Amino acid sequence: MKPPSNLPRSSPFHLARTGLFCLKERPDTARRGGTIIVIPTAPWAHTLGDGAAWIGASVTAFWQHRRWPREADALARVTTPSYYVTLALGALIGAWAAGTANSLRLTLAPSHSVAGALVGGIVAVEAWKVRHGLRRSTGGAYVLPMAVGLAIGRLGCLFAGLPDLTYGTPTALPWGVDLGDGIARHPVELYEALAMALFALIYARARLAGAGWVETHGFHVFAAFYGAQRFAWEFAKPYPTLVGPFNLFHFLCLGMICYGLLWVRLGRSGHRAPPPARTQGGALPVPQPDDEPVRNLP
Repeated sequence: MKPPSNLPRSSPFHLARTGLFCLKERPDTARRGGTIIVIPTAPWAHTLGDGAAWIGASVTAFWQHRRWPREADALARVTTPSYYVTLALGALIGAWAAGTANSLRLTLAPSHSVAGALVGGIVAVEAWKVRHGLRRSTGGAYVLPMAVGLAIGRLGCLFAGLPDLTYGTPTALPWGVDLGDGIARHPVELYEALAMALFALIYARARLAGAGWVETHGFHVFAAFYGAQRFAWEFAKPYPTLVGPFNLFHFLCLGMICYGLLWVRLGRSGHRAPPPARTQGGALPVPQPDDEPVRNLP
């Protein structure tokens, strides 16, 4: 059955009929033969992108566990179930608090943010580690799955279009995209997707090669990199600013950059946690190949 020609851009039939994207003349550069890349959009693309991101992250985590099975065991030996509860709550609160604080200045609707989830999760986990006297990094197992998930998920944001509130500012660059309003915009979602895909590739190659920084500061490097690339793309987004040209996410990203670089600096300066005291039911350092503390047996 041939779909009618007057279907809205958000219709699945429209996406199937037009293909992935098409080109049209720019109204402001028609005399020079300029073109604009038209992206077919649909609000449901965000949900589809989220699902694909979770699948991609899960497959990556499964491969990673098969390749380095002792990593999960090492994390389990130094954490308790409360660690994961704290991580989940921190990420959830951070995601909705940051996203809503930003979007309420644009529209009367709550929203969530990846940057807010990362910051909330980091703050919650670091607080948990202080409470339990743990001084080592616990985020290494999450780095590669998160990088892959972010790279895939941002494509869902791109194809969700203007209602997703993740679009870029107008641009005259030749790769500007039209998300439904006839204006060529920075494809900031694609910028972030490519940046995180590149990081995932570099990280995976370094890990396979046994690079030392991956073992000791993989998550810290991830946090600093994500913060830096996101900080740059925020200048190409029309979000309300707080101070000068900086919006809320600029400050969140700056915090992630400082967090990551500080931990890397502490590691290079030889800063190490003192051995934990031997207490009833506590952790007892014993010689292990991976030099990790294990819990006392009953």
